[in-house]
Amino acid sequence: MSYYHDKQMQELFEELKQPKTLEDLRLSDIFVRHLILKIISSFGTIKTRRLNELTGIHWDILEETLRKIEQDDLCAQVGGSFLFSSIDYTITRKGTEKARRIMEENPYLGIAPVSYENYWHMMETQLDDRHPVNVPDVVIEKTFDDVVGLGKAKKCLVESCTIGKGIFIYGSPGAGKTFIVSKTSDLLPPIIIPKFIEFGSKVIQLYDPDFHKKCPEQPEDPRWVKIHAPFVFTGSELSLNKLETAYDPNKGVYETSPMIKANGGILLVDDLGRQRDDHELILNRLIVPMENKKDVIYVRGVPVVVYSHFIPAFSTNLDVSIMDEAHLRRAPLHIFLSHPPVLNVAEVFKRNLDQLGENYSDDAIERFKQVYTPAVKGGEGLEPSYAHARDLAHICQAARLNSGKTIIDVDLIEDALNKHVLIALQRMNIDIAQVQKRIRTFRIFTSQKEEVYNTISLFGADAISCELNSVLVDMEDSVTPTQMAQYLRENGVQFDKIDIVSETDRELRRTIMEYGEE
Repeated sequence: MSYYHDKQMQELFEELKQPKTLEDLRLSDIFVRHLILKIISSFGTIKTRRLNELTGIHWDILEETLRKIEQDDLCAQVGGSFLFSSIDYTITRKGTEKARRIMEENPYLGIAPVSYENYWHMMETQLDDRHPVNVPDVVIEKTFDDVVGLGKAKKCLVESCTIGKGIFIYGSPGAGKTFIVSKTSDLLPPIIIPKFIEFGSKVIQLYDPDFHKKCPEQPEDPRWVKIHAPFVFTGSELSLNKLETAYDPNKGVYETSPMIKANGGILLVDDLGRQRDDHELILNRLIVPMENKKDVIYVRGVPVVVYSHFIPAFSTNLDVSIMDEAHLRRAPLHIFLSHPPVLNVAEVFKRNLDQLGENYSDDAIERFKQVYTPAVKGGEGLEPSYAHARDLAHICQAARLNSGKTIIDVDLIEDALNKHVLIALQRMNIDIAQVQKRIRTFRIFTSQKEEVYNTISLFGADAISCELNSVLVDMEDSVTPTQMAQYLRENGVQFDKIDIVSETDRELRRTIMEYGEE
């Protein structure tokens, strides 16, 4: 598809032919000699074919360089045929001592890096006009093929990728925030990056197979790699130290930060506010790379500018006020996800069972739905969660295997429900995520009290009661009147205004309500 290998990408492939001379390789003769000598020393004896595989250096350059190393009595031929690719080289005593000294200074062993100038030219060509990008409909459909519902969130994420602007996604736990953001990088076109960069004879590592997924087609020069737009995930483990490039003395490389690994793709800071370091310090560290699309790393104290052209995404279950205006300007698009509709959660539950290869009865699915159906409609009224759907599918499979049954029925659903810790806690009116939170009481003035009651029930209300011309609603304090108004309008419910009546500690409110009932 041309979107993934467009005209510019084809031209870059033509440019990235494997260099056949040291001049074209754009690495110093000394650096190349030292790299080859270190590899021969680490193997003792090695075939030239293996040297070619390990370094990615063309045969012509290898032959010329090995001849020089051999003339310096640092290595010697010990076998092989008349074909250069099958010659064996071994290290000499003089070469061993030389390699030892080089290793102390620079222990890097591996593929030849790309010069910093080459890296900069390639990134500049690809990234300086990367946005806006016109994402084809077929790419959008494929990207969100396994995402149930969340239509407005999908549209917002497409717009984020189109213009390259950051996004802030917040709302209830288990609403699908992390999952849908993780799909977003598939909307972006691929990018070519070097595996390693050479700067001042030191090596900077850019390619990380944990985050970078290779495309089927690759440049001729093996020092470069074409990858799908990266999705780099960080969560509560993120710290200020991890946002800096660090030198690994064992590998002899500078390992880059998540900001640099996310270059050309998406950087998600998940669970914002739950990091060990103050989240404001982390956000402040991200501001310049988000704004300039570049970051500075230090190689032996020398500042080196590298690209950090990522789209920032921030996700949290906490209050929206966790980000101030300066930070929100770098993530101007927002998505609020409340508890998902029961039918959507049931669909995700069925899809998880299908992926596990499980058979299930219709009654079992209906029992699952009943758990999240509002109490006014005869259900248990638990808060719907995509995370529950995924976990329950696995628990159901374990229960079926242990029972010896061939199909998941109502009894197995009951068994799984009883074993799921969060469902058990909800049934006891204990919500771990909210024990330490406060609740906010809203008064919604409306002539459509029944419609408001039914709609807000699905919004995740703590408690609802009706007055003469209004509806009182208890919600967690992260919900704002604007969010509630938007939700009502989206569902076609009319109202006059929404007031905040009070904010109270959740446990205190519960105690007052229980005392009043007595």
